[in-house]
Amino acid sequence: MRVVNIKDHSQREACLARLCAEAYGHEAGLRPLAIFAGTLGVLFKQEAARVLALVDDHSRPVALALLVLDELGSSMTVTLLAELDQESVVRPAERLVAELALKAPLRVDVLDAEQEARFTEAGVSRWLDGKAGVRIGLGPKHPATTLAELPRALTFDEASVIQSFKQDQQQFDDYKARFIRGLEAFPATL
Repeated sequence: MRVVNIKDHSQREACLARLCAEAYGHEAGLRPLAIFAGTLGVLFKQEAARVLALVDDHSRPVALALLVLDELGSSMTVTLLAELDQESVVRPAERLVAELALKAPLRVDVLDAEQEARFTEAGVSRWLDGKAGVRIGLGPKHPATTLAELPRALTFDEASVIQSFKQDQQQFDDYKARFIRGLEAFPATL
């Protein structure tokens, strides 16, 4: 097992498409495509996001994660996480988070006790109460100790991306084609 930072442009785009499809489901309407487009068009252009994979001993991806930098560039938030293969590796998403928590200043935001327990088992050791019932988990390397010390994660306006799709059919068609090509070109090994 090892963690791979996917830097190759075509592999990264394919892994992002697969991650969006897995995280939101194949029947989730425009949301997976909007996240895909916003990540490509905003976060990747700003070099503010990374796609990482946990690969098995045969270099096959078993889990994927999208990490986004905060405003200060001091930590990374897990914004998407998906398991691709639970047969060859037990709980691959948790193993990926555990590896990342050991090496990086990692943050996760959760909405329920089940998610909190899952990430606690994966090495997210400190928890803070955020707004609107969100619990914020911090890995051992994260420098913040209070909510006030947490810089905001970089993001984009998902609703604006969807609105731009409605106003620009060519842009929508381009991102849709890239998303489909990415799903079809998902690498068997990394």
